[in-house]
Amino acid sequence: MGNMEEYEKKEAIADVINDLVKINNDRIEGYEKAVTEINDADGEDLKPLFAGMIAESKQFKTELEAIVLINDGEIAKGALVTGKLYRAWMGVKSILTAGGRRTILSSCDTGEDAVKKVYEQALDHKELPEGVRLLIEEQQSILQESHNTIRTLRDKAEAGQKS
Repeated sequence: MGNMEEYEKKEAIADVINDLVKINNDRIEGYEKAVTEINDADGEDLKPLFAGMIAESKQFKTELEAIVLINDGEIAKGALVTGKLYRAWMGVKSILTAGGRRTILSSCDTGEDAVKKVYEQALDHKELPEGVRLLIEEQQSILQESHNTIRTLRDKAEAGQKS
């Protein structure tokens, strides 16, 4: 493989991974917003759960950023373009305050759907080295468990149960 091809391949990998960095930035921002918007009556029990989701994405970002650097890329700052949808999920305080637990969990579920989509798109890239692919799949698996937890809590909230 020529130097130009090698460079382009590394650049493509860095771009794919940076999308994952950005969607994790969105996820962190979304859950941080959720933590500040939850009132005690609606979801004091959700705060540690959301803190765990934030920690999860921070860890994922660290792992992903290392891959970007290995591939001579620059680490992305900010949010993914599709991540605007993810940030918007916690955007309107009045809706959250009025909707309470069910609305917060429903918004989180929408955000998790956005994350899932970006991870699936990343795995569609054929040029990912095996080690990188395995890391993304491992993160995706953990994210799916978190998504399932949010969805279960949302369904219970819609049914009028707290836990």
